[in-house]
Amino acid sequence: MNYEVTEKKGDTKTVGLVEISEGQFEITIDGRTVHVDAAKSGKTIYSILEDGKQFEVIIDDNGGHGFDVLVGGQLFHLEARDERARLLASTAKVVVSGPQRVEAEMPGKVVKIVSPVGTAVAEGQGVIILEAMKMENEIKSPFEGTITDLGVSEGQTVESGALLFVVTPPEKPEGA
Repeated sequence: MNYEVTEKKGDTKTVGLVEISEGQFEITIDGRTVHVDAAKSGKTIYSILEDGKQFEVIIDDNGGHGFDVLVGGQLFHLEARDERARLLASTAKVVVSGPQRVEAEMPGKVVKIVSPVGTAVAEGQGVIILEAMKMENEIKSPFEGTITDLGVSEGQTVESGALLFVVTPPEKPEGA
């Protein structure tokens, strides 16, 4: 199966993943193929062996939105998409109504609150900086709106699933 892998800085690559046997995979990135052995060592932690080198990978399943993968201090987002899904996603606009919760995808520490309650934010604008696995991650607003609640404060440690903030979309004018 092919996955679209998006790096934190926005670069996207296509990655081929084929399971050879249980725990053994063939991975192709940019035409380079590697064989890896993977063993689950926790609920979301995998021990990976590639060319005699061992490292840990943390995988957080985002349901229908793909996976977040933390490996070697880098956070990647993976989504499995076929061409039709890619075209639909590029033309579709998410319609939201009412306040929406944004929750921590993994445990971490709140380093900075960039957009406090009452701040109008654009889609993709940073709201909170969360440190996880010694890496700072900017948690962004999923759509345009106003930050109407913060579930955290600077310096606070959070668990996966903890409320970070609530963003409320702008009200639509009557008849729209």
